[in-house]
Amino acid sequence: MTKAKPGVTIRTLADLARLAGVHAGTVSRALAGSTVVNDETRLRIEALAAQHNFQPNQMARRLRTQRTGVIGIAVPLGHERRQHVSDPFFLTLFGHLADALTERGYDIMLSRIIPDAEDWLSRVVRSGMVDGVLLIGQSDQFDVIEAVAQDYQPLVVWGSHVPGQRHCAIGVDNFGGGRLVGEHLVARGSTRIAFMGEIRTLEITERHRGLCAAAQAAGIALPIQLDTHMASDVMGEEIAANLDRVSGKIDAIACASDVIARQTIRTLTERGLSVPGDIRVTGFDDLPFTEQMIPSITTVRQDLAIGSTAMIDALFARMKGEDTPSLEMTPRLIVRDSA
Repeated sequence: MTKAKPGVTIRTLADLARLAGVHAGTVSRALAGSTVVNDETRLRIEALAAQHNFQPNQMARRLRTQRTGVIGIAVPLGHERRQHVSDPFFLTLFGHLADALTERGYDIMLSRIIPDAEDWLSRVVRSGMVDGVLLIGQSDQFDVIEAVAQDYQPLVVWGSHVPGQRHCAIGVDNFGGGRLVGEHLVARGSTRIAFMGEIRTLEITERHRGLCAAAQAAGIALPIQLDTHMASDVMGEEIAANLDRVSGKIDAIACASDVIARQTIRTLTERGLSVPGDIRVTGFDDLPFTEQMIPSITTVRQDLAIGSTAMIDALFARMKGEDTPSLEMTPRLIVRDSA
């Protein structure tokens, strides 16, 4: 690399532009990675900036472009105030989103939100701190998200889509996934099924509805619904109490998530019950640990890698003013040892 010329101090875009023999606007666009500047010029400007240890004034650039260079990722927990971002599902999806956003040159502002008023999302999108917002989950805040989506376009949500929905949601067909689980358990001979999970959020409710539809089509009793929180600090006790409630009455448990399935299998094993010998157990999500468990967990895959890419593509299109539709991915049943 050519050494910086002695006595030459580069403090501003104008200084660098004079050295490069181009306009300051060209320098600004080149350092921002704009495709408007041809590769040869861009590489030359980047090399000069590196030689002179030039760092553009990001605050000035943001004021000029009306962009913050930051994407907000929020996890609303109106339905489950004790759940944490360290939940394996949140971490897995967040990891995919963070990798893709940083590759595009954006910073991330992560928020775990306990909705304390109906304007919580309005405060996020109007803060002036972000260029767009990704929500991980709809929680029990569907109406709040719908209201904000009427006026704020760069908003994309991981979740379910229902007819007439205004906000852009990317997610799996949860009803179809629940039905796949039910059909599989029935095909394996299960006739007394329980559903381990709360039905307060749209996604989980749809999974439960799909399971019920499969049971009804098979002519067996509707699944027993057992409230189970996603929060790890109470999940174990609730699962144990639920199992006491249905002891001897069920031969299969469809869990609302892989995390619930993992704890359910652990509790059953501690009680000397065999999975799947005594009770079949299924999960939902196909998180990385499901294949490593003993027994490995039969689950429904919602492809988080593909889904996260779709979320970011939709968000950036919306940041340009495009009105992208929701996307409902096809679920896939992954059959493993637990069922």
